[in-house]
Amino acid sequence: MSEGRLMVVEDDPTMQRLLKTQLMARGYEVTALDNGRDAVDAIAEQEPDLVLLDIGLPGLDGLEVCRRVRQWSDGPIILLSAQDSPVTKTTALELGADDYLTKPFHVGELVARIRAVLRRVNGSAAAPQTTVQIDDLCVDLRRRQVTRNGVEIRLTKTEFDLLRTFMDSAERALTYQNLLDAVWGQGYNDPHLVHVHVCNLRRKLWAPGTPARIAALPGIGYVLRLGAAPAEEMG
Repeated sequence: MSEGRLMVVEDDPTMQRLLKTQLMARGYEVTALDNGRDAVDAIAEQEPDLVLLDIGLPGLDGLEVCRRVRQWSDGPIILLSAQDSPVTKTTALELGADDYLTKPFHVGELVARIRAVLRRVNGSAAAPQTTVQIDDLCVDLRRRQVTRNGVEIRLTKTEFDLLRTFMDSAERALTYQNLLDAVWGQGYNDPHLVHVHVCNLRRKLWAPGTPARIAALPGIGYVLRLGAAPAEEMG
């Protein structure tokens, strides 16, 4: 049974071949293209479950492809790039990319992000989950309560709203503005506000020395990581 239909848009022949081989080995159906202009038409015709889109494409780059596709489709897009610029990452996310992965990257991380995005999309029409387990924490979404081994951890309304926002977009990079809009509402533009509340959440939910589930993306925002770091590298 297929894990899903992916489209890889990558102009480097070696990288394209590697991505296609690795993803097919994990059960995905993969279509590969090497330029942005063909990609826009192919995405419209084939409607893949998810697109892996390199930013540095000739002619029509990945950012422009993303912008055009978002005019008529909300299908999942993960952008891939050798650029680690905060400005580029922010632009990509604001154009509607679901995630952004910098080369070189681990194949396990790529697959984890693909699965996370597809879970979020495929589960959007399902009955809402009322409790979620993260490490030794139990988060009751209906009662707005977090417990550890049956003992309640008191969160403020804002802290819980922030945690819920991260959980709704687990494994997806969220910009400071994404978080401000979701938790505080439009009109707020102070990243320090997010930083302070994230620090409070970390302090209350995870002991010092434990994995930082809410990971900082310098100059961009934060991401809630749920899986273990893989060891195989690509890129």
